Amino acid sequence: MMSTPSNEYGLSSAEAASLRARSNLMGGYLVAHAWALILGSIALFAVWPNPLTLVVAFVVIGNRQLGLAILMHDAAHRLLFADPQLNDRVGAWLCGAPVGASLQRYRPYHLSHHRHTQQAEDPDLILSAPFPISRQSLRRKLVRDALGITGYQRRMEQFQQAMGEAVGWRARAQALWQTERAFFMSNLILLAVLTLAGVWWAYFLLWLAPLLTWYQLISRLRNIAEHAVVGPADDPLRNTRTTLAGPLMRLVLAPYWVNYHLEHHLFVFTPCWKLPQAHRLLIAKGLRNRMEVETSYWQVIRKACSASPASGPRGPRRKTVSHI
Repeated sequence: MMSTPSNEYGLSSAEAASLRARSNLMGGYLVAHAWALILGSIALFAVWPNPLTLVVAFVVIGNRQLGLAILMHDAAHRLLFADPQLNDRVGAWLCGAPVGASLQRYRPYHLSHHRHTQQAEDPDLILSAPFPISRQSLRRKLVRDALGITGYQRRMEQFQQAMGEAVGWRARAQALWQTERAFFMSNLILLAVLTLAGVWWAYFLLWLAPLLTWYQLISRLRNIAEHAVVGPADDPLRNTRTTLAGPLMRLVLAPYWVNYHLEHHLFVFTPCWKLPQAHRLLIAKGLRNRMEVETSYWQVIRKACSASPASGPRGPRRKTVSHI
């Protein structure tokens, strides 16, 4: 199902043009902001090592790792920078690669999701179709995320896919390098930088550990919020959800306006930093009662785990490696 033209929601030409405008300056600021929070959180714990600063650094870094993935998502739509080459290079190397995401592979996959949102052809349908599930089932999933089991299994599955049918360790290693070299190179650079700064241990404690745990957990909650237990699949105002989030929730779970997912689907040409503007325009045009909007992530989670334990999942359960 193709996206509905923006003028069907009452946008004037000037409003649509305002939402479309991209900025190299803003794109650069957002990428720098994500890395500044990550490196600043590492510095916080390195200077004042205690349980509180460890928890703060762990959560903020995991959140900004998701933030990097979200910025790569914007780059996949060619929205992160106005300059196309800058968009793809920064989106691939400074946003996607460090967290194990490939802009080149993600772009066609994700655009297919937009063409067929919540339809049978939607490659992301497997993320939302099983819901609602029981509280026990959701708890088990979140525990696996928090313990790093999900992250480890996902990466091993991706590595196996990268090696494909190659025979022999040399051929398998070469195939893995060809597919994952951006991830390995960017992480080696990060390890080198932290080693030169005298905090080599931070790569393992404050980069890999959040990537395998908190990043996985909040990615699951974000996926649930976006398309699980929504309205009719053929209603563009109801098949995708916006979840309102305050400053704290944006810091720990929903970076870079990712919670405005309905607006992103309706106006796919809009950079992430203009999604709040798109939301206000829709409200001003009297569409609030027709929109799938929740007031908090807690409300979404309650809906998502409202099934009885005996009811079982409702949809397909095959594995997926998509988490953006």
